[in-house]
Amino acid sequence: MQSGDKLLANHQGTVPITAASISKVATTLATLKTFGPDHVFVTQIGTNGTIENGVLKGDLIVQGGQDPFFVWEEAIGVGNTLNQMGIKRVTGNLVLVDKFYMNFSRSSDTVGRLFQTALNSRLWNRQVNNIYATLPAGTAKPQVIINGKVKTDATVPPNFKLLVRHNSYPVAELLKKMNNYSNNAMADMFADAVGGASVVSQKASEAAEVPQNEIYLINGSGLTYENKISPRAAVGMFRAIEKHLQQYNMTVADVFTVTGQDKGVLEQRKIPKFSVVKSGSLDTVSALVGALPTQNQGTVWFAIMNKSGDLVKYRKEQDTFLTKKTTEWGVATASPTELLPSPARQAKISTSEIITVQKP
Repeated sequence: MQSGDKLLANHQGTVPITAASISKVATTLATLKTFGPDHVFVTQIGTNGTIENGVLKGDLIVQGGQDPFFVWEEAIGVGNTLNQMGIKRVTGNLVLVDKFYMNFSRSSDTVGRLFQTALNSRLWNRQVNNIYATLPAGTAKPQVIINGKVKTDATVPPNFKLLVRHNSYPVAELLKKMNNYSNNAMADMFADAVGGASVVSQKASEAAEVPQNEIYLINGSGLTYENKISPRAAVGMFRAIEKHLQQYNMTVADVFTVTGQDKGVLEQRKIPKFSVVKSGSLDTVSALVGALPTQNQGTVWFAIMNKSGDLVKYRKEQDTFLTKKTTEWGVATASPTELLPSPARQAKISTSEIITVQKP
């Protein structure tokens, strides 16, 4: 535990132990260092054919851009955009190129089937209809029928014509979604986009200014007992993220959970309000890292990492300990400026842009 550079408490702070989803702090830091918070992942939809009387004569080609949050809502939006362009049927195949993910799956067969279903509302099951019900009133139901099969290719064909460019949410918003729900698939996708777990470890240790042996990762999610991070490194990474985001007028609250405000895996915990935190859990492991606002010590950066015990008990003891410290140091009545999310963050969404309209 530390306030600024003042060390308040330390116990085995330099000892790397099983990190669980504290690994996502490293992935968050490496992703921000690589792409920046405003970067978007671009999915391009095009064809090798022509559009005539509502029929795309040729293949519908999707060139993936590693968007880790291309889900039902995004696919429905793309389908509606294709309908706006006059496309109601595709005579050829659905061809997937590069790294196109959907609903957190990277299996080409699964992704192709999901995307094909999303484009044609006549194929929707209860799950898709439930998702559709959450969309703004008046949202159209797409109908793009694909006659051919789902195929994959290594590259787009030379006669590829771009129809739609779909931009993901900005990286900061994607990371916030990932961390709020501790989404393992998204974390591993981000780690791969950065260059793999070893690159994440290297970038995170450099930014946190700790020896690389204090951050050892074999994946970006923490869904393994092999990922190990020291408490000092965990705090160092959190503070490195805070420092990196300052230049964008953003804070750690733009990429991590604010207790008492954000929905996600921490809603049932009794962590002091206005804290900005990331948890990590495995069967016998519980960890918590983040920023604790107090009146007398200011923002206290902390990491509590427990292993080889009762997960439920660890969580309760962590919450009790932090509550006790805030009572001792003065309970914050509001978030300090350094732990407030950027007001502009909520306005940034994913978008689909029509590039070419080929009329009959």
